Amino acid sequence: MDPRLAGGYLTIDLVALQNNYRLLSEKLQRAKCAAVVKANAYGLGLERIAPALAAAGCRAFFVALPDEGIQLRRLLPEVDIYILGGLFQDCEDVYVHDRLAPVLNSLEEIRSWSAQTRQAGPLPAILHLETGICRLGLTQADITTLGQNPEWLDGLEIDYLMSHLASADDPQASQNLQQLDLFHTLRKQLPAGLQKTPVSFANSSGVFLGSDFQGDLARPGIALYGGNPTPHTRNPMQAVVEWQGKILQVHDVDSQMPVGYGASYQTKEKARIATVAIGYADGYFRCLGNKAECVIDNKRVPVVGRVSMDMITIDVTAIPREKSKRGDLVNLIGAGLTLDELAAMAGTIPYEILTSLGHRCHRRYLEDGA
Repeated sequence: MDPRLAGGYLTIDLVALQNNYRLLSEKLQRAKCAAVVKANAYGLGLERIAPALAAAGCRAFFVALPDEGIQLRRLLPEVDIYILGGLFQDCEDVYVHDRLAPVLNSLEEIRSWSAQTRQAGPLPAILHLETGICRLGLTQADITTLGQNPEWLDGLEIDYLMSHLASADDPQASQNLQQLDLFHTLRKQLPAGLQKTPVSFANSSGVFLGSDFQGDLARPGIALYGGNPTPHTRNPMQAVVEWQGKILQVHDVDSQMPVGYGASYQTKEKARIATVAIGYADGYFRCLGNKAECVIDNKRVPVVGRVSMDMITIDVTAIPREKSKRGDLVNLIGAGLTLDELAAMAGTIPYEILTSLGHRCHRRYLEDGA
């Protein structure tokens, strides 16, 4: 995309991304650090994010869907790729062809993947134990059944036993220890050959819960991309994303003038209202109208009126005219306004912001020397 033709700019700092990976790796006392790159690397571009993480030393990657795994395999021929969504029905040959290791979530998946080894030889996988999030994974009853039928695992090379923390972003949540205790209980009920298999337990926030939760392989996602894995304290991660919108026009308006659809905002006194070429079609959520802030010249300015499909309106009365004119840029994320702050303004989480933003924006990736 020609940047002159874009309504906004999304800058993705690959050096900060790599620094975040290294910080998480250092935080892990004995565990290895994988990377979760599902949903197009949280919306930031798998084709640039995954190689940058590999260059920082990452050798194990997690995606949600086999199609994502196929894309990743084309980019990184030699890494380990795990499919969190499990073994998709009647797709075993695809996993074998592209060397994708399923996270086995059910007895049916275990038996299907084991059957595939008769033609393909030993095959890697992760065994998922359900400990309290009630989405995917082997239940207590499943594990009892598996213990009675250990031959169902024939031909499988189980790289890790895993579970998924539901409340890791709250270090005081009792569910964290409950899940950890249940995980160890279930692990002891597996066939004897699996009970000493390495463990993958920690997500981004789980990394910061301490060594008991870190296991042998951590699976950070949002922390890699600059989201705060410790919402109760200062964010230890570097910002990866800057999002800017372009001013299209600035109006000098009188007091008591309606702004935007539905006249949901009226000026209280004379004001300068700038229209910015970013809207909900770009991932700037409609609920941010009359609520959010942007940054110009290191000063916060309010979003006034409703967010429309292609535009927002902001009050730039407090900003010098020479710094808030047609063609100038407004920070929607960055310049002190963080990803987590924007998510809080929208009443959501940074995951949803990242995977929604900037579809029509010009993207720029910063690397060493950029």
